[in-house]
Amino acid sequence: MTTEPTGGARAWIVWGVAVGGYFLAMLHRNGLGVAALEAQERFDVGPALLSMLPMLQLLIYVLFQIPAGLLADRLGPRYTLAIGIGAMMLGSGLFALAPNAEVAIAGRFLIGLGDALVFLNVIRLAALWFPRARYALVSGLTGVVGGAGQVASAAPLAWALDGFGWTTAFMSVTLLTAAMALLVIVVVRDRPAGAAGRSTVADPIPVWAALKEALAAHGPRVGMAHHAAIMAPFTMLMVLWGYPFLVDGLGLQEGTAAFTLTAVAAGPLWMAPIVGAVIGRSPNVRIGLALTLGSTLTVGWLLMVLWPTGEVPTWLGLAVMGASAVGQTLAPTISFDFARDGIPASRTGVASGLVNMSGFTTAVVCTVAAGAVLQKLPDDPGAFQLAFAPMAVATTVATSVLFLLLLRGRRNA
Repeated sequence: MTTEPTGGARAWIVWGVAVGGYFLAMLHRNGLGVAALEAQERFDVGPALLSMLPMLQLLIYVLFQIPAGLLADRLGPRYTLAIGIGAMMLGSGLFALAPNAEVAIAGRFLIGLGDALVFLNVIRLAALWFPRARYALVSGLTGVVGGAGQVASAAPLAWALDGFGWTTAFMSVTLLTAAMALLVIVVVRDRPAGAAGRSTVADPIPVWAALKEALAAHGPRVGMAHHAAIMAPFTMLMVLWGYPFLVDGLGLQEGTAAFTLTAVAAGPLWMAPIVGAVIGRSPNVRIGLALTLGSTLTVGWLLMVLWPTGEVPTWLGLAVMGASAVGQTLAPTISFDFARDGIPASRTGVASGLVNMSGFTTAVVCTVAAGAVLQKLPDDPGAFQLAFAPMAVATTVATSVLFLLLLRGRRNA
């Protein structure tokens, strides 16, 4: 008979080490944001080609979500995490030493490959070490640590780049990543000792059967729509276009822009554990939160791209950026808690992979589309309105789908 994990101090230690890997994954993922302008000069590329760096990284991340979910379900979190963090270490080293755009792209490829294996295994460990009622809380805390990684990728990394240079700044991150890979091997275990009956690997079912199982459940479908609506906007901003938008679109000084991006990313972090604790006690709260977040971001992004003056007002740009940061902070707490509904604990990897794929596919497409627009309209602050139009449309569509799914779920309840 399967028993529920009880959590405890050992569970928090295992999760704490694993989530340290997620902190570094977020630092790697978003590190190009504040380095975007310097990367343009270093590799002598324009906005369209520059967008290929994070696009390739995120594309690999998206494409490997299902394989990563299957690997998480079958190999177990410990070794999958170590493989992922090791790949990020190699990619970061290449990126730090890259003499040209081709080598930099290879580095971002490896970072994206490793990144794809990290988050799913952190929340996989949460499912294996903590009781179901704690899952939303642990997911929320995971989001907080990821947000801290985003914060570290903004002003601190910008200061390191300015003070020590490209190679030293990114090689320092590489060394930290190597240490984290070793720590995962030493500390992390797939499940509590003596947890008989709680296998850390899924029952051996075919790939298509696992996908069909996840897509047939209502929870993962809701999680996919929610993740696309509320996670993608700020991801696009942090990965690449937030810093240039603040500098070239809103006219902020570079130092002010780096501080602003840091503050906006850090400001909402306190919300995630509180919302996670509330959801753990009252799961129905998720519905109201999901609809409120989706509606708010839809209105904000539509206002920003449709503002009639031809340029985004500073107050509106900062307000939408702040609301998007709140959405991304709460995305792990809400989206992945939905994804667990109707799915056995041993097969959460595939469902979580689908949810992650929906959000990051949206972010990839909109990041590249923005780069293409900005390439055609250089040195025009108003170009960001047109560049951000795909994200406004994507958020609107995803929120509409979310409303329909939740409405249908209530009718079928």
